[in-house]
Amino acid sequence: MTTRLTIALASGKGGTGKTTVAVNLASAAAAAGYEVCYVDCDVEEPNGHLFLNPRIRRRYPANVPVPVVDSERCTACGACGEICQYSAIVCINKNVLTFEKMCHGCGGCQLVCPVAAITEKDRETGVVEEGEAGQIAFVHGRLNVGEAMSPPLIRAVRAAGQNKALNIIDVPPGTSCPVIAAIRGVDLVILVTEPTPFGLNDLDLALDMVKELGIPHAVVVNRSEPSNNLARNFCKEREVKLLAEIADDRRVAEAYSRGELAFWSAPGYQAVFDDLLSSIVKEARK
Repeated sequence: MTTRLTIALASGKGGTGKTTVAVNLASAAAAAGYEVCYVDCDVEEPNGHLFLNPRIRRRYPANVPVPVVDSERCTACGACGEICQYSAIVCINKNVLTFEKMCHGCGGCQLVCPVAAITEKDRETGVVEEGEAGQIAFVHGRLNVGEAMSPPLIRAVRAAGQNKALNIIDVPPGTSCPVIAAIRGVDLVILVTEPTPFGLNDLDLALDMVKELGIPHAVVVNRSEPSNNLARNFCKEREVKLLAEIADDRRVAEAYSRGELAFWSAPGYQAVFDDLLSSIVKEARK
């Protein structure tokens, strides 16, 4: 592969098999000779490492710059509080209060302060860990316990894992800010769903999100059954490409429960994920 590709595996809800598909795709890519990186951006509960068993070579903190107010310089003009959209800094009774865990690190308060009373310090939100699992480069993040804001850490994980020929992003579930931070700028989003009313309801929300962001996308149905046409009909109605269906197979579930990859453990699944990888790369290059 000569052109760098970044593929995101996302889902409107948890439990659809997004990580199962992502780690098996990474293994298929490595076996096919791709220079591949698996990037787990689900920093609140990363679990790709349970299947890939990486050797971690490097750990470092991810920080957010937060304001520090010099009370001797501050004139309590309130400009800092007016620009902050998250109430992370407020002026009350001529006192400026900061709430570090609400700060998004934009630096706006420092820019608007007319007397240069605001500087910044780093606040750690989590750690980034890098390593490798065989021929697969590996990056994930671990959000600090009690930390409410994951996008800064997700952006740090993305920055660390985007320099291979093929980068596979394991995205947090849902459609909120962490998901947008994980998929922004990718070449293709694969929406992994299950053929149930709940799965398709959340797929509908995820489709609206990626369309609003203008990112190319396609659907993979996990735990598919020949007699269940819910997902097929949904994709036809929404005019979204159904790229592949992965069967509801007990062997895959058993491999998952042992922390093993279906690509290596379940007969016939090397071909399944090889075909899926080829379809994804072809779709991403359009």
